[in-house]
Amino acid sequence: MSLRINDVVPNLDLETDIGNFKLHDFIGDSWTILFSHPKDFTPVCTTEFSAVAQLAAEWEKRGTKVIGLSVDGVEEHKAWKADIEKFGGAKAGFPIIADDSLAVSKALDMLPADAYLPDGRTAANSASVRVVFIFSPDKKLQLSMTYPMSVGRNFAEVLRALDALQATYGTPIATPANWVQGQDVIVALSLDDAAAREKFGEIDIKLPYLRTTKMPG
Repeated sequence: MSLRINDVVPNLDLETDIGNFKLHDFIGDSWTILFSHPKDFTPVCTTEFSAVAQLAAEWEKRGTKVIGLSVDGVEEHKAWKADIEKFGGAKAGFPIIADDSLAVSKALDMLPADAYLPDGRTAANSASVRVVFIFSPDKKLQLSMTYPMSVGRNFAEVLRALDALQATYGTPIATPANWVQGQDVIVALSLDDAAAREKFGEIDIKLPYLRTTKMPG
């Protein structure tokens, strides 16, 4: 299926290096980030998994679970984690989905239905499996980012985007360009000026359609 924002993610069966479970059970009532990779023991992917491991305290602070995916098997994942932890200097305590069947990658529309892994394959055979998905506690997709093979992901931006999603979730506000936690937010157009002042207090009317206010709470 093609997964779009506000779609409920399918409740996939997951095989991981720390056990098997359903995706919805893993998400539970938490925000969840799924970040995927085309192959174990590859350079860019190793740096990315290490970056995620280093941010363990930041994910926990935000009540967010992380789960990786790589198009290899459980035993490869277990061996690869030693390299990830050696490079990053942090324990990689999150699970990594074993997707050597490509079932998850195809279900989430990262690969075409006829994709397969040939003998002697390289990461290029599954190159499109370079995605970040952020799911809200109601199991819906809130954000996705897709990267080419040559560009390592910026997990500071993933954190920033997660902060923005959590700040605006269920609240009539949005975040402006380059917003970071603590800065002013944009009042949604669904509120007129009177309703906005009643809900948020002081508002700054920069343009008739662009009004800002202090971050609620």
